[in-house]
Amino acid sequence: MSRDADPDRFIAQLASAQSLAPCTVICGDEILLATEAGDALRAAATRLGCAERTRLVMDARGDWSAVLAATQNTSLFGDLRLLEISLPTGKPGKTGGETLQRIATLAAEGRLPDVHIVVHLPGLDRATQQSKWAQALRKAALWVDVPAIGREALPAWISSRLGRQGQDMAREALDWVTDKVEGNLLAAHQEIQKLALLYPPGRVSLEQAQAAVLNVARYNLFDLRDAMLQGRADRALSVLEGLRAEGEALLLVLWAVGEEIRILARLSEAQRAGQSIDALLRKHRLFGPRERLARQALARVPPGAWPAAVRHVQEIDCLIKGIPVPGRLSDPWDELTRLIMRIAVAGAPRP
Repeated sequence: MSRDADPDRFIAQLASAQSLAPCTVICGDEILLATEAGDALRAAATRLGCAERTRLVMDARGDWSAVLAATQNTSLFGDLRLLEISLPTGKPGKTGGETLQRIATLAAEGRLPDVHIVVHLPGLDRATQQSKWAQALRKAALWVDVPAIGREALPAWISSRLGRQGQDMAREALDWVTDKVEGNLLAAHQEIQKLALLYPPGRVSLEQAQAAVLNVARYNLFDLRDAMLQGRADRALSVLEGLRAEGEALLLVLWAVGEEIRILARLSEAQRAGQSIDALLRKHRLFGPRERLARQALARVPPGAWPAAVRHVQEIDCLIKGIPVPGRLSDPWDELTRLIMRIAVAGAPRP
């Protein structure tokens, strides 16, 4: 079995595996995919003779001596055992980190012949990935990275899942289903299974999909921020409507949007003064994709739009507190929509 694997390849390899890796790590935040990988591993372990399973949920304050003890216990009948260690926070603390390093070493040296270890981790930030315990596990274990299925990858993922049950969809239908289940992969999985129950193998039309699929999309504040900075006005409106329907707190939404606008206003002012913005980007911790979005927005939105947008944020805050603002709508959600559109459509060519 490969040292590193994605969930699909991992599951496919387990179906015919004649042995299990001494230690396996399943790492990622996509609950559906992590659950599928864990289920497949447990099924393979049972098939290969693992008669006992122990599951421990740990954090930085847990009793890690119990984890090490569980690796040393022997089965009454000499059977293989499965030891699952779940670390929901991704932060084991000093003692936990040392214990995980110890376990990784024992597994790598073949000193745990009667136990297969599975470590369940959430997605790890960069600093945690560089920790000694994570590096030890990465070196010793079969590491299964569970990817996040974002908006761009979701149509292909849905198409692949439909293919498993002998169905497919035209692009228009795929896009429609994607809009309805975005951000909720478990619900997407359930809706795909429903299509298999309702319709025979073959093509599922847009009309059939619309008749069967519920609107179970879930959005987050980062989706809204990204759509606004990308200039995707329709997308930003859909996300905002979704957040409002899900009962997201208006103050929290305004904070997420307003904080981004304030940062970009400072960056824009620095650019107008002829300064390099590299240091400011680092100061505000804008890296990778977020940095690219910021630079794109600065290139698209006229510099004079940012101070006006900052004032608009302040005025919406007043509306939320019940303070009328001349020239503004009374409903702060409506004004927030206008603010987001101010940034999303800025710099767009007029029809």
